[in-house]
Amino acid sequence: MKKTALILSLIMATVLFISGCSKSSEVAQTQTDAGKLEQATFALGHLNSTAHLLGFVAAEEGFFAEEGLNVTLNQFSNAGELVSGLESGKLDAAFIGSVPVITNQANGHDITVFGGAMTNGHGYVLKTKYVPANFKEGDITVLKGRNVASVKNSVQDLELQVLLKNANIEIGQGPDKVNIVYFASQKDAYNALASDEIDAASVYSPYASVAKNAGHTVVYYCNEVEVFENQPCCRQVALTSALAAKPNTYTAFERALIKAYKFSQENPSKTVDDVAKYITIDKKDIQYEVYGGHSVSHPDPDKKATSTLKDSTVEFGYTQGKNYDINVLYNTTIYKTALEQLLAENPNDQIYAKLLEHFKAAD
Repeated sequence: MKKTALILSLIMATVLFISGCSKSSEVAQTQTDAGKLEQATFALGHLNSTAHLLGFVAAEEGFFAEEGLNVTLNQFSNAGELVSGLESGKLDAAFIGSVPVITNQANGHDITVFGGAMTNGHGYVLKTKYVPANFKEGDITVLKGRNVASVKNSVQDLELQVLLKNANIEIGQGPDKVNIVYFASQKDAYNALASDEIDAASVYSPYASVAKNAGHTVVYYCNEVEVFENQPCCRQVALTSALAAKPNTYTAFERALIKAYKFSQENPSKTVDDVAKYITIDKKDIQYEVYGGHSVSHPDPDKKATSTLKDSTVEFGYTQGKNYDINVLYNTTIYKTALEQLLAENPNDQIYAKLLEHFKAAD
C-alpha cells in the first residue's frame, strides 16, 4: 500500500509539474505575442527636406533594423501625394505638414497623427534687388507690391496670412498689397524665383539655405516671430485603422525615431552625413538647416500646439468652414509607450528624460 501511495504521489507531482510548466509556457508565449510585430516591412514617405532627418538617421544608423523593421524610404513632392500613398496602401507612415494634415482630416480622410518630425523651420525670401537699405529681418512690409510664390494648404502659407492680417496688409495686386501666387509644391514655389514674374517665395528647410546661396534675402524665419513659437510643422501620420491594428509595429517604428533623435543630439557630424544621403545639398547647408537654430527635428506629437494651429487653420478658411474634433484623430499613446519603454531600458538617459518632460507639458 505504501508503495502504491508513493507511486500515486509521484504521478500527481509529475502531472502538476507538467501542468505548471505548460501554464508558464502559455504566459511566456502570451507576453511574447504582446510585443510581436504585426508586420516587419514598412514604407515611410517623406519630402525633399532636411526636416525629415529622423527617418534618415533611423535608417542609416540601423535603428529600424534594431526594432525588427525593414523600412524603405520614399520621397514624394507634396502632402497630397503622401496622403494618397497612405490611403492606397503604398505607405505605412508619412511625414506630412501640419496644415494639410488638418485640412485632410476636416474633409473626412481617416488619418491620425501619432508623432512629430519638425518644429518651426519656415519663412520667406525676397530677391535682394527689392530689399531696401534700411531693411531689418522680420519686416514683412517689404513684401508690399510683390508677387510671392507659396504653396496653398501649407503651414508656411498660413503663417504669411496671419502676419499680413496682423499688419493690416491686404492680399491682392497693388502697391500696398501682397499678391500670393500658389504652386503645387515647395520646390515649384522656390524654382519660380528664377522667373521675372515672381519676387519672393516661401521656404522650408533646406530651401532657405539654397535661397541665400543664390543671393536672395531672408524676410523672416517663423521661429523669430513670437506668435509662431513652437509651431508644429511636419507630423508623423498613418491611417487610423493601421494604428489600431498594428500597435506593436508602430511602437517599434516610434522607438527607432526616438533613438534617431537622441543620436542627432549627440552626433551632429554623423547626422549631417546621414541626411546628405537623402538631401543632395552642400553639407555646410545641411549643418545650418539642422543645427542653425531655426528648426528642430523632434519626435514628440505636440498635440497642444497642433490643436492651437488647427483653430487658426479653420479660422483662416483652409477647411472651407468645416470643423472637427482633432482629439479623435490624434494618438499620443504610441509615442508615450515607446518613450517609456526606452526610459525603462535606459533609466539614467538625460535625453529620454527631457523628452518625457516635454511630452508631459506638450501633450
